Amino acid sequence: MISCSIERLEEKIKAFSKFGDTGRGGVTRYSLSKEAIEARNEVKRRMEALGATVVTDDMANMYATIPGTEDLPAIMSGSHLDSVKQGGNYDGILGVLAAMEVVETIVKEKIPHRHPITVVVWTNEEGARFEPAMMSSGVICGKFDKEVMLASEAKDIPGYTFGEALEKSGFKGDVSNRMSPEKYKALIELHIEQGPVLEKEGYDIGVVEGVCGMINYEFTFRGQAGHAGTTPMKYRKDALYAAVKTIQYLHDELDQLDSKLVYTTGKISAHPNIHTIIPEEVKFTLDARHQNPEVIRQVLEIIHKIPKIVEKCEVSYEEAWSRKTVQFTPELVDFVEKSAKDYGYTNMRLYSGPGHDAQYVVDVIPTAMIFVPSVGGHSHCELEYTPLENCLKGANVLLRTLLYIDQH
Repeated sequence: MISCSIERLEEKIKAFSKFGDTGRGGVTRYSLSKEAIEARNEVKRRMEALGATVVTDDMANMYATIPGTEDLPAIMSGSHLDSVKQGGNYDGILGVLAAMEVVETIVKEKIPHRHPITVVVWTNEEGARFEPAMMSSGVICGKFDKEVMLASEAKDIPGYTFGEALEKSGFKGDVSNRMSPEKYKALIELHIEQGPVLEKEGYDIGVVEGVCGMINYEFTFRGQAGHAGTTPMKYRKDALYAAVKTIQYLHDELDQLDSKLVYTTGKISAHPNIHTIIPEEVKFTLDARHQNPEVIRQVLEIIHKIPKIVEKCEVSYEEAWSRKTVQFTPELVDFVEKSAKDYGYTNMRLYSGPGHDAQYVVDVIPTAMIFVPSVGGHSHCELEYTPLENCLKGANVLLRTLLYIDQH
């Protein structure tokens, strides 16, 4: 059975790790930064050398396309080049490199294909420099208002907007180049799992059925500031103590729900945050994710049972943001699974906890994802690593899946 080249894939991974190299095994490659532009130029150079036509749309999403034998919509694959601060060499970029390797294999092995094949690079997926995440795929898929996104300010340069970076990048193209159902047949995005399940369970490939729904709530506790040395314990209204009691309640209750539920208190603040003063106001967040909307509903029920007064402190909460569970296209999910089995790779079906550009694209064209293992579950850090053999297996499954779509 045809295989991508492990040597070529390794060369690609090493070559692109230089763009934004931190010197500690990772990269900082913010969207539309100098490092990201260098990486984009390298993608363009390599794809054009394979005979691809490279265009960009008005949000700088790149489309590098090799022709098929028939006048049909193109089949897409790719991901993103941008990273978080001190991120790894696999998140996002591996999906682009695997798609490039698949195209190179098709071209050099002269594999027949009816549809054009497009390597796509989405702009500003991470949202690490310009918020929100998945910005440019979101704009072209109707999730975000373009003008609002253009005004998003950079975190590293005060007052510098995404619109300005877009104009300066040299990759701002025409709105007519946007992905659309008329021009594109399907998208398959390969990505690292960013979690420990595939490695722990001993699977080569994750067959991604969808993206988990999630809620993010912010809780506020208001007590009374007072001197730490003079206020007896029985008279205190300690907002931090009330918050701690509530966090414990949430953990106790949420742990009784489905074992696939994940939840996190990732942000907490205390005011006035002085060691000699009783905390007057405390805020914390709760991020909860699950594929089943019914479980998310149960999480909300638990939140709504929190009393308005806890340990003599006033309690309030509000939804910061949320998303519904996204289901990928069943036929394409089946193609991914079939492709993994064709190669004899062990595989399991699962849902993604993190968000991906693919979750927006599925509303426009048929879409599915392929996961490869992340050693130790590490991601968004310099420890992020996927063994080369696993990268190759993912690329092979991607190749086979694209050919199945082409045939059908």
